[in-house]
Amino acid sequence: MRSKNSGENRRTRFVNVGQDNTDELVLVAKALGSPMRIQILEFLQDKTANVSEIAQGLGIPRATADLHISVLADAGFLEFETLPAKRGVQKVCTRSHDIVVLHVPKAPSSELLDVVTTDMPIGNFVDYKIRAIESGGTCGLVGENSVIGMLDDVASFHEPDRVNAQIIYFDAGYLEYRFPFRSKADHMPRSLTLTAELCSEAEGYHLDWPSDIFVEINDVELGIWTSPADFGGTRGRRTPDWWPTGSSQFGLVPTWTTDTEGTTINGEKVSNVCIDDLDLARHSFVKVRLGVRADAQNCGGLNLFGERAGNAEQGIVLKLDF
Repeated sequence: MRSKNSGENRRTRFVNVGQDNTDELVLVAKALGSPMRIQILEFLQDKTANVSEIAQGLGIPRATADLHISVLADAGFLEFETLPAKRGVQKVCTRSHDIVVLHVPKAPSSELLDVVTTDMPIGNFVDYKIRAIESGGTCGLVGENSVIGMLDDVASFHEPDRVNAQIIYFDAGYLEYRFPFRSKADHMPRSLTLTAELCSEAEGYHLDWPSDIFVEINDVELGIWTSPADFGGTRGRRTPDWWPTGSSQFGLVPTWTTDTEGTTINGEKVSNVCIDDLDLARHSFVKVRLGVRADAQNCGGLNLFGERAGNAEQGIVLKLDF
């Protein structure tokens, strides 16, 4: 055995913890997972030694020492030097590191994502435009326990109790909502996602009744989702029992997503509108409009369901990823 120079510079080894480094992590974990291999590293703390010397010093068979040394070498904990011996040459082991650090990388603060999610009750609209009843329009607001105001009466959209609406329907027009927006100039959203439970609007219900429903953010249209039907005849899981089964009962939950690459609906790209096009820093709110245009190819109206109607326990959900 040979002593080491106490003033020798000993290296510190950094092992990054991450999915792109699994091979090294497995080898390191295996090497350090045996008490005998830890003893070998301790034995070589201030000396070098060949396999026979290590086996003799720890009181283990040479073959056992050779096996453990091989595992430590594979993981990079030992280095070897070939020196002359009485009979040929011998392989001398040196410990490579005194300190091993498992380094868990931390993304720079600019890379961290903050997610702000707002679930807006459907009755909290701040503006609306509904096709006049005298022009053949239909509309209404339904609460958890009763109709709000009167059916097919635009004035009902001004009722104080409109904030408690669980179903809102109309055949053409839009509802406008304002979601709170807080940000800094150097920390803007990377993506925006909007979901709501929606379907078409037909008299009673109609299972083949397409309707082109649009979403606008800050006056920019993201894209049109075509609802296939006005779903009724089967009760919505959350729809109040008093609301007749022969009327609209539930909808589907499409997802509009806008990011730096464009806009998708349910994962399928529908437009090149990007997050920067929405000018989100313009106000302290995000203006959202949901509706059906009177001149749409499929002007089949809109039903919007709240958290206590339909099948989904939600209102209009806006998510911003920063």
